[in-house]
Amino acid sequence: MSSDYDKLLKRGIKQLPEVVEEVSRFEIPKVKGHIQGNKTIISNINEIVEKLRRPSAHIVKFLLKELAAPGEIKGNFFVIGTKIPATRINEKLNEYVEKFVICPVCKKPDTKLKKEGDFIFIICQACGARKSVKG
Repeated sequence: MSSDYDKLLKRGIKQLPEVVEEVSRFEIPKVKGHIQGNKTIISNINEIVEKLRRPSAHIVKFLLKELAAPGEIKGNFFVIGTKIPATRINEKLNEYVEKFVICPVCKKPDTKLKKEGDFIFIICQACGARKSVKG
């Protein structure tokens, strides 16, 4: 009986795929938009805000400061007052996520921001870590 089991087990192991692809449950949406005249218009800002679970004003303020550009949210669009390539905006969005979304201890995105006095803290819902962030 055990020899039948061993044969089946070996056959099953041989049939397993060699590479198992790991899929993260948290993916940062890439910006979608276009350049219109001398402005950059991001059309999926609401999707980004929803995925990151942060106030749109906070994300926009960070991006405009980092990109050194004027801009504002108009309806469902984020309008930046200069021509900026999507790759540069995505880089800055990744920096925002590293600084304000991902837990510095367990590296999970299950965090929230809490302002206490003059300080902003990133508080992890998964591991309980708490760290002040500048911004």
